[in-house]
Amino acid sequence: MDVVRNRQASYRYHLTDRWECGIQLQGSEVKSLRNGGGQLKDAYATLTEGEIWLHNMHIAPYQHAPREGHEPERPRKLLMHRREIERLVGKIQQKGLTLVPTRVYFKGPYAKVEIALGKGKDMRDKRRDLKAKDQKREIERALRER
Repeated sequence: MDVVRNRQASYRYHLTDRWECGIQLQGSEVKSLRNGGGQLKDAYATLTEGEIWLHNMHIAPYQHAPREGHEPERPRKLLMHRREIERLVGKIQQKGLTLVPTRVYFKGPYAKVEIALGKGKDMRDKRRDLKAKDQKREIERALRER
């Protein structure tokens, strides 16, 4: 079950490969995520010094935490095996590709982040997708009315 989903990701990017990563969180961040207090809208992942970091993911402060809770938009380290990161490095270095977090979910007691390799869409691609979505919606509406 998804806790947070980045619905804008498929609108803004052509998403290809997907990976599951662990994420380093503080206790109050985990509790806040379990209450649905996260947002991935403008989040992105970067590769620095052989580690993957997640930036601009907003996790709301947990209301029952002490005053020194957590910073809502701090960079968070993503946890992947070294071999996976090395494979990822080659793909990221291609022109125009970026790592986009698509969803956050819990797998047992652990919070997981799904990241996807994405290439930015042009405006005409976005319009084409919206047009196809509208056509599909109208076809479904017509079939329901019959």
